[in-house]
Amino acid sequence: MKSPEQLRSHQWYGTDGLRSFSHRARTRQLGYLPEEHLGKPVIAILNTWSDINPCHVHLRDRAQAVKRGVWQAGGFPLEFPVSTLSETFQKPTPMLYRNLLAMETEELLRSYPVDGAVLMGGCDKSTPALLMGAASADLPAVFVPAGPMLPGHWRNEVLGSGTDMWKYWDDKRAGVIGDCEMQELESGLARSPGHCMTMGTASTLTAAAEALGVTVPGASSIPAVDSGHDRMAARAGMAIVELVHKDRRLSDILTADAFEDAVTTVLGLGGSTNAVIHLIAMAGRAGVKLTLDDFDRIARTVPVLANVRPGGQTYLMEDFHFAGGLPGFLSRIPDLLHLERPTVCHDTMREQIAGAQVHDDDVIRPRDNPVAAEGGVAVLRGNLCPDGAVIKHIAAEPHLLKHTGRAVVFDDYRQMQRTINDPALDITADSVLVLRNAGPKGGPGMPEYGMLPLPDHLLKQGVRDMVRISDARMSGTSYGACVLHVAPESYVGGPLALVRTGDSITLDVENRTLRLDVDDEELQRRRAQWTPPPVRHERGYGALYNEQITQADTGCDFEFLARPGTVQDPYAG
Repeated sequence: MKSPEQLRSHQWYGTDGLRSFSHRARTRQLGYLPEEHLGKPVIAILNTWSDINPCHVHLRDRAQAVKRGVWQAGGFPLEFPVSTLSETFQKPTPMLYRNLLAMETEELLRSYPVDGAVLMGGCDKSTPALLMGAASADLPAVFVPAGPMLPGHWRNEVLGSGTDMWKYWDDKRAGVIGDCEMQELESGLARSPGHCMTMGTASTLTAAAEALGVTVPGASSIPAVDSGHDRMAARAGMAIVELVHKDRRLSDILTADAFEDAVTTVLGLGGSTNAVIHLIAMAGRAGVKLTLDDFDRIARTVPVLANVRPGGQTYLMEDFHFAGGLPGFLSRIPDLLHLERPTVCHDTMREQIAGAQVHDDDVIRPRDNPVAAEGGVAVLRGNLCPDGAVIKHIAAEPHLLKHTGRAVVFDDYRQMQRTINDPALDITADSVLVLRNAGPKGGPGMPEYGMLPLPDHLLKQGVRDMVRISDARMSGTSYGACVLHVAPESYVGGPLALVRTGDSITLDVENRTLRLDVDDEELQRRRAQWTPPPVRHERGYGALYNEQITQADTGCDFEFLARPGTVQDPYAG
């Protein structure tokens, strides 16, 4: 165990100078006895709770369980409120603010008398933001996932948040159901605190965090309102104190092997395409080079074993949890993992999953009966996406995975909303819908616009999927033949900016290609005529974002945060 003099917080509390005298006096002002904190590891609890984030509304209570664990282990917990990043309410998208929370996390951990941290999040962007910032600060840290909400219910159906929202909204537009049914669905879709209980972005990224080794084993799938979630939070509080004494920092855990295993996990779960961007950004903060090519390479080696919607057909996260959770899932692919690396609770991942079992072979499939033979995300290349694009092909109708169609182009999302049902556009089931100016700069923030709605007249004909292409993202709870993250984006002059309605576009997922069927000479003429769109933000955070944001293929981090380099600890004397 570290001596009190070896703790980072000793610089604030333990010296003979005026500043330490002041820090001790002000801590007493907070109501604490000297015996409660002096010489003990100070643990920051970064809490993304807020009244407007239903995914995190229970984290105020869970923070008390974390504190309980810290106290039991001999530490001193201090709770810090940080940005909440509510996927449901924050516009144009919390992705615009992911890097802001990452920066807040890093600077908070650096500037206060903190020896270690417990990071509390789970709603889509909060997980990568907290881990990016903590990785840059490089203190011991444990992540506490918010946990999935309870399954939704409507009449005799079990509902998946997000996934069934898109489904029934299309049914309403098609005239299959009416306003009364929609009112019932509003009350049945989201029944408790917690993030989406499908294998959307939240569940995907908390599973990735567990695979990285920064959570208590099994933490990522515990339902938010289960008493086991309280116990997990307390265990995390105990674990962080031990990590401080061991001086096991995030840099010891977030290794290249750990990120390969996280990618393997995401692909084997049939997880969200958003994880591609976030894991690349997280790896960059840890000094690990992770690329789109790594995702495509690993995708060809790992089967999809999680039969969880929307990539699977049947189950939700509570089913996954009681079928064995992530430890059970990982026990089915040990040969694809790096098992000798450390985690926050064990010296090796091998120890962490030892004894793990699967209790339902239909929820977590055996290797000889996968949901899909290859990982659920494919990386595309071609003249329309020279720096790459992605598609969650297991959530698309198979007949669209090799498709040539006539492009119908929308210059922005609002125009698409206004005109998607215009008969003059002559949209058929074979058309390829193209949305541009929805990327990192064009969105701004790369909103989840990529699951473009189908025209009403096609929905009424029973059409439920079409090829759609954009530089946007899509919700991890969504589905369809949606080509996403086209890079470079159209706003900066990427090839998507040159597409015109009537052009032919060919998608071939098997061969990993996306091509605009227009000759190079014509594209050069169009490029010469292209003019940049107006600046979205002339001042404020938006201006900083526009100046510093990188493209989707490199993780959409801020250049000044992603670059290598050292930052000195503050002088506290």
